Parts: sequence; structure tokens; C-alpha cells
Amino acid sequence: FKARCPFHNEKTPSFFVSPLRQSFYCFGCGAKGDIFTFVEKVEGLDFRGALKFLAEKAGVEIEYQRSESKTEKDKILNALEEATMFFEKELAKNDSARRYVTARGINAETTKNWRIGYAPAEWRLLVSYLQSLGYDKETMLKAGLIKLKDGGDSYDVFRDRIIFPLSDQNGRVIAFSGRALSKETEPKYLNSPDTILFTKGEVLYGLDKAKTEIRKKDYTVLVEGQIDLVLSHQVGVENSVASSGTAFTRAHLERLKHLSSRIILAFDGDSAGEKAAEKATELALSLGLEVKVADLPAGLDPAEVARKNPEAWKNILRQSLPAVEFFFNRIKEQEPRKLGKQVEKKILPMIKLIGSSIEQSHFISMIAKRTGIKEEMLWDDLRKVKTNPIASFPEEDNTGEEKASPKTRQEIIRERLSELQLWRKEFLDKTPETTAWKIEEAELKANLAHELLREKLLNLALALSSAEISKDYKKAKALTARINSLHKEMRALEEKKKML
Repeated sequence: FKARCPFHNEKTPSFFVSPLRQSFYCFGCGAKGDIFTFVEKVEGLDFRGALKFLAEKAGVEIEYQRSESKTEKDKILNALEEATMFFEKELAKNDSARRYVTARGINAETTKNWRIGYAPAEWRLLVSYLQSLGYDKETMLKAGLIKLKDGGDSYDVFRDRIIFPLSDQNGRVIAFSGRALSKETEPKYLNSPDTILFTKGEVLYGLDKAKTEIRKKDYTVLVEGQIDLVLSHQVGVENSVASSGTAFTRAHLERLKHLSSRIILAFDGDSAGEKAAEKATELALSLGLEVKVADLPAGLDPAEVARKNPEAWKNILRQSLPAVEFFFNRIKEQEPRKLGKQVEKKILPMIKLIGSSIEQSHFISMIAKRTGIKEEMLWDDLRKVKTNPIASFPEEDNTGEEKASPKTRQEIIRERLSELQLWRKEFLDKTPETTAWKIEEAELKANLAHELLREKLLNLALALSSAEISKDYKKAKALTARINSLHKEMRALEEKKKML
């Protein structure tokens, strides 16, 4: 089977699937693997998540030690789906709740697509409704829909709140986030408690809808609130996600990293939003992500900007700056007299977290030019920066598997060559791509030969250096002759490559 690759933009299909070998390979970007690898890449999951995803598609139950049964999970999922439909119907009946949703700029189509609802200001309305459908209190409690009093009486978790359903990768509702309708109600946002289906520090609101656009655009827009998110999608920024009423965590960012290594932080335009962006930046940089920060107008959140002027919201995202530059500008604006001290305190630790020496050099040079501080002094201070080991290094891997070391150029060429030869053998040179594959195979063989000659030359050069140091002139003469011979082979190979 042949199709356009889902992992990079292309006009001519170069993505092949082999039913015989149960694998795929893209001759454009080099993506390859089996069905598990494919789901990992497409859905942004790890292997365990991909295994679970495929098992559910196939109707196969995976048994984990001390895990809840599939039947129990199905009951909880069904209860959550019934609760979602209940909240949707209640929104349609409540004028005050509908007016609030409309006033925030959320249109009818968005309300329907995101299944936004309303939990009435009653203590036992949902409990009674679900009981009438045959659900017991234990299932409702495990779904995070009710709480129990000391005497055993139950009551609804969500009351007088606009309800935003939170979904898993398959789009199934697994929890809720409720926004208080009354200004007097605390807390302003209330999430479902952690359950066997939902962990607040891992689930990103809207990821099930945003994942395709994130892969397509190769970056994620991170916002804080649920209304920020739905309005961002409503105006066309469909690669947006939000945290589920909590600070962005390592698990959130690891999940996004499966889809793209580039993020834009678009938090509220106030001091709290800036502090949250600073913390998220440090965590994201420590995970090797490329981070930009959007500069929102003072006092406004993404929802307000998107509602008033959708194009202004998109321009703010387009004009976002690399995080280091953004926070440096903030310091220069707010504390110009303490600039040097703040650079040392806030900016250098961020630069320290960046894995690329080239990027580090870029930001050090930028700061030097804009502050008048000598680069040598900045580099000295950077070397003294101590990073938080928890933030700056990956979590310990307890799987027992050895970490793969980076592949050499020879290994990459051999791997690509092997893939080409396997696919040519399978298709028996009957596809239109055959000619291109033959040319690439010849080029790869020439490149591999070149790499092997380079390796030989390096070893001979080291041996020659050793012979000269030990004054073994006879050996040095023989090595020199061999090196000259290899140089001739390399020149002949270069001429051959030009003819390919």
C-alpha cells in the first residue's frame, strides 16, 4: 500500500505499508516501524498507551496486576457518558447558564462540538438521575461524580457550574472541569478527583481534538483555561491544548513531545500568568523542547483576545518570542537598574537548560550586545549555574532497558540501505518508484564506501602518528604509502558519485 506520509508534508506519496512484513516505511522522512510505532507517533503515546489503544480497538482485554476489570471501567465510562448528556440537556434548559456561555463568545457550534454543559444548583439531581438509569453509588463514586457524607448519604460533586468534559485520546469522556457560574462560588474551577481513568497531572484538555493539527503544524499552543482553549479552536487555532485546571506538569509536556518538540506558551497577561509561563518554560527546556512565549496585552487572557479580535490572537502567536528573549525583555522593561543581577538570577539558568551549545551561544551573544556585559563574563557565570537535578534531567527509567546510544553515520546509511533493499525485493521492481530507489541505493553504497574509507584513514593516521613518535621510520613509510593509496581511492569514489 502507498500513501502520502502522515508524519511530514508531501505532495507525492512516499509512505509504504507492507502487509507481508507488517511494517511501514517512508522514503521521504525515514519514519518506519510496526503498528505499535505507528500508533505511538500518530496518537502521541508511549508503548503502553499504544498497546492499550490497539487492544481497545480490537476488543481485547489487557490484564494488569491489581487493575480494575474491563467491565468495571466500561461501567464508569458509561456513567460518565450519561452524565455528559445530562449536563448538555441541563444547559439547554437553563437561560442563565446559556447567557453566560454566549457572553463569553462561545457559539452554538462550539458548544455542541465540545459538549459543554451545565450542572444545576441542586445537591442530588445527578445522583437521582443516574440511579434511575440503574447506576449504583459505588460506580458514581469511582467515576468522580459524587461524594459521600459521613452518614453515607451522597451528593453531586458539580453544582451550579458550566461543565467542560475532559476526554482521553479516543475522545471518550473520562472526567469534568466545572467553572463556577456565580462569582461568589469557590473555587472558581473545580475538577473531577483522580480516578482509575483520570489523573489531573497527565490529561491535557483538548488533546484529542488538537493532536492532528499539532503534528501538521509541528507546534503546540498551550493555554491555561478551558474557555481560552475552546475559543482558540473556535477562531481556527486548532493546535491548542490546556492543562486541566493545574500547572503544566512533566507528564503533560512529555505527552506533547511525542507530537512535536515545539511549544508556544500563551498564558494570561498578568503577573500570575507570567510566573506560570516561567515555571513551564524551565520544565519544557529541561525536556529538550523549543519554547516560545506569546506576549498578551496586560490584563487580558487568550479568550478575551480571541473573542474581540481573532486575527489579533493569531498575530500574537505569530510574534511570540523564544522564551529566553521574552523573559530578558521583561526584565529590561521592569527592572532596568537590576538588569545584570536579574540576568544572572533568571536568564542564565534558563540558558543552562538548553541542550544546544549553538543556541546557548546565540542567547549569550544577544544578552552581551543588549546589556554591554562582556561575553566572557556571561560564559563564566553560566558555567557556575547549578540546575535543579529533578527539573533538568529525565526521570529515572525503571524499565530495565538500556538507553540507546546515538547512531553513527555508518549505521544510519546501513539502516536506510537495508530498508531500500527489502522494499525493492518485496515489490520486485514493479512500482514507479523503482528507478528512484535504484539511484538512491547506488548513492547510499557510495556514501557507505566513503565512510569506510574515512574510518580506515583515521586509524592509519593514528598509527602513523604513533610510529613517528616511536621513530619507527620503516613502519611510518609503509603507513604513508597506504594513506596515499586510500586518498586515491577516495578521489576515484568522489568522481563516481558525481556520475550517479
